[in-house]
Amino acid sequence: MRAALGGAGFELPPNVLARAHYAGMAGHDRFDGEYEEVMKPYVEEMVRELAVPEDQVEGARTALLEALASPGAWAGTLRESIEQLPSLAATGVAIGIVSNADGTVEARLRRESICQVGPGPGVPVAIVVDSSVAGVRKPDPRIWEPALAAAGVQPEEAVHVGDSLVTDVGGARAAGIRPLHFDPFRLCRLEDHAHAASMAEVVELVRAERA
Repeated sequence: MRAALGGAGFELPPNVLARAHYAGMAGHDRFDGEYEEVMKPYVEEMVRELAVPEDQVEGARTALLEALASPGAWAGTLRESIEQLPSLAATGVAIGIVSNADGTVEARLRRESICQVGPGPGVPVAIVVDSSVAGVRKPDPRIWEPALAAAGVQPEEAVHVGDSLVTDVGGARAAGIRPLHFDPFRLCRLEDHAHAASMAEVVELVRAERA
C-alpha cells in the first residue's frame, strides 16, 4: 500500500501508514458484507487518518482500492511481531497461523524466514491456515478447526491474536476461542475483550498464564 500511495504522490513514513491501517480496520469493522463493500469504509478511514488534501482524496482512494485488490495486499508483516515470534515459541505454546490470504502466505512466511511448519529457516509452527487454500475465511469458525487439531488443543484452551473486531475477535468467539485484539495504537474502546498493543505484550501475557 505504501508503494501504491507513493505512486499517487503520497510519500509516508511506515509508522504513519501503520496507524492509518488500524484506523482503517476500525472503519472496516463497522460493516459486515462482501469484501469489496467493507473495503470502502476501510479506505475512507485511512484517507481521513492520513489527512489527505481534498483535491487529492479521489486519487488516494483509487490508489488504495487498487492496491487492496492486488495479490499479496494483506501479506504485510510487522517487524516487532517477527522479532517476538521466537520468544513466543520459547514459552512452549503451540503456534498456528490463521490468515485470510491469497494462497501464498505459507510460502511467503518460509521464504522470508519468519516461520514454517516443521524444520526450516524460521520459527517452527504447528500449521499455517490460508483461507484461499482452506476454502473458508474468518470469521467463519470452521477456519480454526485445522489449527486446533494441529495444535492438539480444545477451543477453550486456545487464544487467537488478530487486529479485526469482526474477523478476528468475532470469529474466534464464534469458534469458542478466547480473542486477543491486537491494537498497537489503542484505538479500540470496547471493554468486553482483551487487548494487546504489541507482540511483546502478547508474549508476557502468555508467560504469566503459564507461570
